[in-house]
Amino acid sequence: MFEKLAIIGIGLIGSSIAHKVNAEKLSKETALYDASETVRARAKELGLGVVYDNYTHLLHGAELVIICTPSGVIANVAQEIMPYLDSGAILSDVGSVKGEIIKNITPLLRDDVYFVPGHPLAGTEFSGPDAGFASLFENRWSIICPLDDERAEYNAAQEKLVNFWKALGANVEVMNAQRHDMVLAVTSHIPHLIAFTIVTTAEDIEHVTESEVVQYSASGFRDFTRIAASDPTMWRDVFLLNKDAILEVLSRFSEDLTALKRAIRWDDGQLLFDTITRARRMRKEVIDAGQDINKPNFGR
Repeated sequence: MFEKLAIIGIGLIGSSIAHKVNAEKLSKETALYDASETVRARAKELGLGVVYDNYTHLLHGAELVIICTPSGVIANVAQEIMPYLDSGAILSDVGSVKGEIIKNITPLLRDDVYFVPGHPLAGTEFSGPDAGFASLFENRWSIICPLDDERAEYNAAQEKLVNFWKALGANVEVMNAQRHDMVLAVTSHIPHLIAFTIVTTAEDIEHVTESEVVQYSASGFRDFTRIAASDPTMWRDVFLLNKDAILEVLSRFSEDLTALKRAIRWDDGQLLFDTITRARRMRKEVIDAGQDINKPNFGR
C-alpha cells in the first residue's frame, strides 16, 4: 500500500502496527522513531523496521505517518514534524481522545498535508516495544474521525487510511470527534477511572491489609487490577484531554451509584435485581457482537 510508512512512538500500538505491516508486506519500508534511545535500540533488536534517530531521514519519502505517542504529546510531535513532512503525506494518530487533539493540531497543518485522525480500540495492560504483536487489531474497531475537509485529495487520503486499518484486520467506523469522545468516555475512560480508584481504595482501607487484598482477590477485584495495570502516562493524558465528556459521564454514574446506595440502605431488592439483570444483558450483547468470548477469564 505504501512505499514508506513512518511510525513515531514504538510502544504497544506502534510496535503492533509494525509487526502487522511487516507480516502482510503493506509497505516497502517500515520506518520507526522513538524519543527514547533505549526503545529505539530495542526496536532494532526486535527487527521491527528501519529505526531512525531524527525526523529528517525518518519522514523523507513517507506517504503515511502515524503518531503513536501518548495523547498528551501528539500535538507537540505534530508541530515538530510538520516542516519535515513530504507534500501529499497522510498524517494520522492513535490517540484515545480526538476532539482536543484535532483542536490543537488543525492550526499547525499545511495545505499539502492531510491529517486524518484515528483511534484503534485495541490494547492490553502492557506497554513498550516488546508488548506489540501482529494480531492486536484483528476483529477490533478502529475509529476514523475525519476533519471537515471536502477536497478530493483529503477524501482520497481518508479512504486510504480506512483501507490501511482494514488491512491490519480491524473493522472501521467513521464518526465525528465529539461523539467519539463521549462513546469512549462511557466504554473505556470511566471504566479505567473506576478501576484505578477501587484498587487504590482497597489498598487504603486500614483494617484490611494489603497482603489480604492480594491473597484473597476474587475474580472481580482481580479483573480490576488488570485494567489498573495500564500505563499511567497514557491515562493521565486521556483523563485531562477528555475532561468534559468524562465529567459528564462521571456525574451520571455518581447519580446511579447513589440510587444503588439508597436501595441497599432501604432493602430495595427489586431495584438491585433489575440493575443486575440489565447489566447481565449488556454482557450477552458484548459477546454476541464478537468483542469477547463466553468463557471464564481466569488464567486467560
